[in-house]
Amino acid sequence: MGKDKFEKRFHVDNLSSAHVYLRMPDGMKWDSIPDALLTDCAQLVKANSIEGNKKDNISVVYTPWSNLKKTKGMEVGQVGFHKEGLRKKIFVEKRSNEIVNRLNKTKIEREVDFSQEKINRDRTKRKERQERERKQRQEAVQKQREKEERERQLHYEDVFENAVMKSNYDNQNLEDDFM
Repeated sequence: MGKDKFEKRFHVDNLSSAHVYLRMPDGMKWDSIPDALLTDCAQLVKANSIEGNKKDNISVVYTPWSNLKKTKGMEVGQVGFHKEGLRKKIFVEKRSNEIVNRLNKTKIEREVDFSQEKINRDRTKRKERQERERKQRQEAVQKQREKEERERQLHYEDVFENAVMKSNYDNQNLEDDFM
């Protein structure tokens, strides 16, 4: 939940409202957010909007953070969108106190050091990428070894070893035994 009008993500359309940020787990896409989670976010926005809390039948707008547009000419708390097509709305008929109370019971307030969190997230992603690359290199080396072993067996390279070979050229003993 944004503390003030400086933070934006979900907000009541055309009204001054609080803004909610949703940090989605890895792999979740913003357009496939479960309906229950969208409803929770919308109720939280409505409950924390001075004007929106008094009204029924409001729309809550949500969009990915990359679509938020802020220019120098905009007022504090005002936001635009790069692509209107990426902006979605969810309709909230009326405030649901059960949802708001449940969310307020689990509320945790903490100061967030966004730069440190970004550094930590980047470090984690970099380690994951390095681990994937290391595994790919190991697999490539293993495949190369298997390929070389198959080729070696296919060409009978180990059959003819010079150390154990005997020449039968000019070997008189073999010719005498023949007759």
